[in-house]
Amino acid sequence: MVAKHARSKTGLYAFLFVLVVASNYLAYRLPVIPVPPDARGMVIGSLIDLSIVAPLLILAMTRKKGFTLKRFVTFMVLGLVAARFIIPSAHFAAFAFIPYIALGVEALFLLAEIGLIFLLIKHVPSILKEVPLEKTSSLFAFPALVKKKVSGHPLISMLAAESLMFYYALASWKRKPALAPNQFTLHQKTSLVAFNVMLIHAIAVETIGFHWWLHEKSVLLAVVLLVLNIYSIVYILADIQAVRLNPLAVEEDRLYVSLGLGKRMDIPYQDIERMEWGKEAETVSLKDQGIIDFIARDFEEVNPHCVIYFKRPLTATIFLGFEKQFMAAAIRLDEPEKFRQLLEEKMM
Repeated sequence: MVAKHARSKTGLYAFLFVLVVASNYLAYRLPVIPVPPDARGMVIGSLIDLSIVAPLLILAMTRKKGFTLKRFVTFMVLGLVAARFIIPSAHFAAFAFIPYIALGVEALFLLAEIGLIFLLIKHVPSILKEVPLEKTSSLFAFPALVKKKVSGHPLISMLAAESLMFYYALASWKRKPALAPNQFTLHQKTSLVAFNVMLIHAIAVETIGFHWWLHEKSVLLAVVLLVLNIYSIVYILADIQAVRLNPLAVEEDRLYVSLGLGKRMDIPYQDIERMEWGKEAETVSLKDQGIIDFIARDFEEVNPHCVIYFKRPLTATIFLGFEKQFMAAAIRLDEPEKFRQLLEEKMM
């Protein structure tokens, strides 16, 4: 019912957005609606609709991504640029400077983001020195230090995630996975690594064969496909290493759990409401949007050994450093009984 209600609200916002844009377009072109000689008031109304009302409706439709000033300004600029084409030139001439002001504001945001990139580059040496001193693995420590010393801006989080990818793909092969008594693997009793290796072989063969055929048709498409395939191989290699080198860790005050580069989360014990194990956990639907799963899948469907429910929404980091909140985590381990015993001891 909640999901249905959310879809109906999204549909309403979409209808209102189309209505706002269409009504402003038709107002200047339908013969039955005469445009006054001095249409400045009408143009101002259209500018307000396209630069404020329409962006707010778009943000309402995409509310799951959250409201940020940067997103609002971006949609506002797009609305003002669209106004240049919707409002006839004869009426828009007096306001022609407004889109350029909006583009200038957007340029200031862009310069600020470039400044953050330079700030990240400046702090990278000190961050790399501090990573080994942290109690957690680099998968958790590096993004946390970047957020602390530089910024939690989505662009910086994305660059931190990409840096981790290249580290695990190119610079982590000398490290050997070693389990401490409080660490547990999620992948050793599965074919996850073998499946990913097979996937790399398939991409490599497809790249070699299909690239030469496509090169004769379109050089640009061939180059784009080649770059995407190389990126995919690098990402899968990094994901394999991230899985091998970052087992689940049961620490004194929280649980650190990850599955490759695409999912990671720390769960404070004080935020755990209840846990389900065994048969009870297997009946939980993993299609629920409020549950994140840490299950190493390969060729067959498997069930979680444990589902941990939270007292409040907890944040997980997913693909490219983006964050999303969940109310529960489903986990499948290689040693579920040993994990359960240690976790219950820590929470006592």
